[in-house]
Amino acid sequence: MGQSLYTLQDPTKQYPQPEFQHQPQAVPGSQAQMTPKPDCGESSYKGSGRLPNRKALITGGDSGIGRAVAIAFAREGADVVINYLPAEEQDAKEVIALIEAEGRKAFAMPGDISDEAFARKLVRDAHRKLGGLDVMACMAGKQHWVEKIADLTSEQVQETYRVNVFALFWMCQEALKLMPAGGTIVTTASIQATHPSAALLDYAPTKAAILAFTRALARQVAGDGIRVNCVAPGPVWTPLQTSGGQPDKKIPQFGAETPMKRPGQPVEMAPLYVLLASQESSYVTGEVYGATGGLEVG
Repeated sequence: MGQSLYTLQDPTKQYPQPEFQHQPQAVPGSQAQMTPKPDCGESSYKGSGRLPNRKALITGGDSGIGRAVAIAFAREGADVVINYLPAEEQDAKEVIALIEAEGRKAFAMPGDISDEAFARKLVRDAHRKLGGLDVMACMAGKQHWVEKIADLTSEQVQETYRVNVFALFWMCQEALKLMPAGGTIVTTASIQATHPSAALLDYAPTKAAILAFTRALARQVAGDGIRVNCVAPGPVWTPLQTSGGQPDKKIPQFGAETPMKRPGQPVEMAPLYVLLASQESSYVTGEVYGATGGLEVG
């Protein structure tokens, strides 16, 4: 899968289409247990030196979009710190090995960014380990469907906001103390920000908040030479979906509602993060790039 990433082909048939099998997992989920396994660029992404010697911190770097971005950044010439939950250690070890195979420095920093003290320390430690910090790409997120608002607990709402929104404030506050002019921050919203699903009543508003946060912070720090941009994916085939992000009954047809009739693969998101992290996008800030298979981000 994905071996012909750079060959002209029909994108609707480039990756698996529904129907998929039922495959519920416990949170936080694992790539190894998914069928088909997501393509995060392990064998399909080829770098071309677009991030030479950059120093990048990536959250959610063990699996899904974060894994794809970590692999892509390394193959473009960056040294990388990945953050992930301790329960995701096995997936993270694979990513570290893939980064090191490119001759780049790789550091694993497990921990929960919903904890303010850890989130702030993560940024400082990444800066110390890498000998600098000029890219921060934030993919880690919490998503768990609940059908009715009456069943949505205060605990879940607070945890979703802490991971998706509050951690972004804490990490950006620390990163902006350390980043040089030319540094970039890339956030991750979602089509849910503007086209929310009924069962994602807590998750969707956090993604709308990320859109506004990105645009406001970009204006605030542009004069300092720091750029802030956002990627807004549509349905993407990741462990987040099979571990409660979607009801299991929806997994067999996941992504079928897009004009391309399939979900995206993590590797298809990675080039946007590479572009926004690179000097090639030097006049781009406060922007939101959709990758939705034809759905409108709005």
